[in-house]
Amino acid sequence: MSPRKSAVETTATRTKIINCALALASTDGLEGLTIGRLATGLGMSKAGVIGHFGTKEALQLATLDAAVEAFRLRVPARVVGAKPGAERLARVFQEWVDYMRDGETPEGCLLTSVATEFDGRPGPVRDAVLAALSTWSAYVTGEIRAAVEAGDLPGETDVDQLAFELNGVALAANQAIQLHRDPTAHVRARRAIDRLLASAGT
Repeated sequence: MSPRKSAVETTATRTKIINCALALASTDGLEGLTIGRLATGLGMSKAGVIGHFGTKEALQLATLDAAVEAFRLRVPARVVGAKPGAERLARVFQEWVDYMRDGETPEGCLLTSVATEFDGRPGPVRDAVLAALSTWSAYVTGEIRAAVEAGDLPGETDVDQLAFELNGVALAANQAIQLHRDPTAHVRARRAIDRLLASAGT
């Protein structure tokens, strides 16, 4: 076997493990990931699974990275062509709510659920979750500032407060969708987002 073919196969196997880990984590959380369950689900040995990561924590971090990338592709990447500012803000939050609702994973947005799972657990996984959410917060506040500069929102807009409230609506929607199975949650969330942006602009 050539070194190149071996590297390709190693990458493919690692990707297969992470995809399986994402599916498990969507229902059982990152702490619910076990090497044994992954090995059984993939038809691999435990040594074969852990050999690609070294530790369970490294596996969790790789799974989190994949969840962050899935979020990026499903939410902000879909609104790249929208007008910066209020229009893009409204669309990106609608995409986030739709992501929670569409059932692409059994329990909606994994990044959102992992944030709750690790918010009180110090360590590298929590640090990685915090870094991902900080990147998202910077994106949102950047769009709010763009809306202010474009005149969509008044100059005295409290950027951090509006970002807090918009994120709060999305988190409430996730709970309503996943815990309460509320079929109207996405509609209520969109209504709340539109109201927040409209009230900020008056």
